[in-house]
Amino acid sequence: MSAPGVLKFDVELALGGFPLRCAFQVEREVVVLFGASGAGKTSILESIAGFRRPERGHIEIGGRVLFDAASGQFVPVHLRRVGYLSQQPALFPHMTVEQNIAYGLHGMASTEREERVRAMMERFQISALADRRPAAISGGEQQRAALARALVCEPEALLLDEPLSALDLRLKTVLLELLFEWQREREVPMLYVTHDQQEAYSLARRLLVVEHGQITADGDPRQVLDAPASREQAARAGFENLIEAEIEERHAELGTMTCRLRHDLRLETPLAEKQAGDVVTLALRAGDIMVATELPKGLSARNIVPGVVEAAEDRAGMVELMVRCGETTLKVHVTRGARQSLTLEAGRAVWLVIKTQSIRYLRG
Repeated sequence: MSAPGVLKFDVELALGGFPLRCAFQVEREVVVLFGASGAGKTSILESIAGFRRPERGHIEIGGRVLFDAASGQFVPVHLRRVGYLSQQPALFPHMTVEQNIAYGLHGMASTEREERVRAMMERFQISALADRRPAAISGGEQQRAALARALVCEPEALLLDEPLSALDLRLKTVLLELLFEWQREREVPMLYVTHDQQEAYSLARRLLVVEHGQITADGDPRQVLDAPASREQAARAGFENLIEAEIEERHAELGTMTCRLRHDLRLETPLAEKQAGDVVTLALRAGDIMVATELPKGLSARNIVPGVVEAAEDRAGMVELMVRCGETTLKVHVTRGARQSLTLEAGRAVWLVIKTQSIRYLRG
């Protein structure tokens, strides 16, 4: 196996509604590509794998050039040594599991090929399925076989396009651990595509946000998602409430600022590199707001806002309230038990309790 190296990507590619224009580098690490469906994440992976040919740019792994528009160089898919796995396992239906895994090793001595395939089947715990065809095994077993096939060739980079999204949480957790264990051993660049916020938080220490074919943020997942750069990014990061406000006062000694909403409602917010008079967009998650039916007292939370419930809608596992506070309507998430015990129905007067540090600012 050749020494792993840095993945360098700098391309332009025409997509359906917008151009893909982005550049980044991935060291020997796991990096999450995060964004909405259709943002360009899959096109990035397909360009690296060789399924798409960009109009302009340059792609290389460990100093080995895979694509260079200026010189006309374009390495075909089968010579790129890039592992690629999507949601669909895409196993060959007429081959056994063992034959599928060994498919990419043609040209190798039979003894070494058999050893590699056997070791990979053991790693993914599918040795007992060696003689079965894909139609005779479960979806989870098919994805294990597909992962084994992608890794048995010792790729110099690994590209994963939401490969485990159809699996249950238990199986997904097992396969992710096996996958990351392999990456830690080989130290190859790995790109993992997701549009799921919780996955983005948990899978890697570095996150690239893709919006309309461009990288709009790059950094630690929590820092990036807690300081969204756009309304679209805020929505993807789970901020249901975006509120226009003006900074009224800075309280540097307290580490806070006072922001005034358009109807004179004031909120205490975290101190930021902004000045009095600046107009900002505050971002607040619906799940970070507490609800009381009596005026709370003796709380550390600095924002206690009166309002009236306009609507209460049962959603998957929780209840979404629409609470009118002056001229602003906020989305608030509570449990079904809270709705029942507090009688949170339309017309109910409430107080919203908002911690200062739960409020973020939209960057830019």
